[in-house]
Amino acid sequence: MRKDIGRRSFGNMKTDTAHPTLTRGLVLLLMAAVGIIVANLYYAQPITAMISQALGLDPSAAGLVVTLTQIGYGLGVLLIVPLGDIIENRRLVLTMIGIAVLGVLGLAFASQLTPYFIAAFATGLGASTVQILVPYTAHFAPEVKRGQVVGSLMSGLMIGIMLSRPVSSLLTDLFSWHAVFVLSAVLMAVLAVVLYKVMPERHPENKNRHYFDLLKSMGRLFIETPVVRRRGAYQAFMFGAFCLFWTASPLLLAGPKFNLSQSAIAIFALVGVSGAVIAPIAGKAADKGHSRIATMMAMIISAFSFLLSHFFEGGSTAALAALVISAILLDAGITANLVMGQRAIFSLKAEYRSRLNGLFIATIFVGGAIGSTLGAWAYARGGWELTSWVGFLMPALAFAYFLTEKKS
Repeated sequence: MRKDIGRRSFGNMKTDTAHPTLTRGLVLLLMAAVGIIVANLYYAQPITAMISQALGLDPSAAGLVVTLTQIGYGLGVLLIVPLGDIIENRRLVLTMIGIAVLGVLGLAFASQLTPYFIAAFATGLGASTVQILVPYTAHFAPEVKRGQVVGSLMSGLMIGIMLSRPVSSLLTDLFSWHAVFVLSAVLMAVLAVVLYKVMPERHPENKNRHYFDLLKSMGRLFIETPVVRRRGAYQAFMFGAFCLFWTASPLLLAGPKFNLSQSAIAIFALVGVSGAVIAPIAGKAADKGHSRIATMMAMIISAFSFLLSHFFEGGSTAALAALVISAILLDAGITANLVMGQRAIFSLKAEYRSRLNGLFIATIFVGGAIGSTLGAWAYARGGWELTSWVGFLMPALAFAYFLTEKKS
């Protein structure tokens, strides 16, 4: 039997009922893994125009450069992530990372539309690995620290999302857009080797269940699990506000009021990353039974973040500073609420966690897609004034729905 670092640190992990203690090193590794993988969904966003021009894609269809990756991710969450309830998790994670590596290599070297679109879809499909890693980690975390551990992974997720855009812009400026995907492929290949060496196995108890029975059970689970529906709805509104903000704010900053360069906008995005540090703190609050008040505060802070820009004259230094603070507050609120939701879901039965997480993330994904669309629409129709009010409305609606939740 192979004895590697993971086996020595964690002991016997071949059964779904084992609950070894997670080391800080492994949590940090999985946190980094989540960030590295999820970044692949967003690398193309700031360089869409360059990619579409290189491939000869009509500007009116340039959105497909990003959309097909998102579609692959959405289908992966619904169709692949549930396999975590029946297939040994480490093998599943490494297989999906392999698909993502092939996908980003295809993006790097594609010279025609069809190969690029296939590679984009495969990249998104492989990136759904992050939603296998989160319930996997939650399984090994002790109940009293589960929220904190999930919060650490959510920090990695949000940092990966926020860093992906400025890193992509910087590498494209220094080399070319191809270099972005080559570097990603190298990072994920190294990550796969490290995970193979140290990641413990997890064999689900219901491994003999058929795949199609698993998928059919998801509808019943969604209907019979109110916490998934509620928490999914809360975070769909919140993530919609997040996507709206990061769709419209670069347009505002590059426009005539601020006239910032792409490098300056990248720095703005980097500052926003600091809001993600709230995740472990939110997790600790959830572990101590303060989920309700923390959820309430996350929604209020997120709504307030959209109002800050109305206090100062557009284009002024004070308005720019207010926008930076808005970005930090919004990212903190969205991250905290996400941690609360996943902490609640991972408190349910282990045998359902991958499917419940898939349903939860799919619901959020819909909210994000709507938010991105509303951001572009609102900014085109009424500039930042209309956009900020639409953004305010989304967490406000989440808060209104939250007030109907019965105390438990």
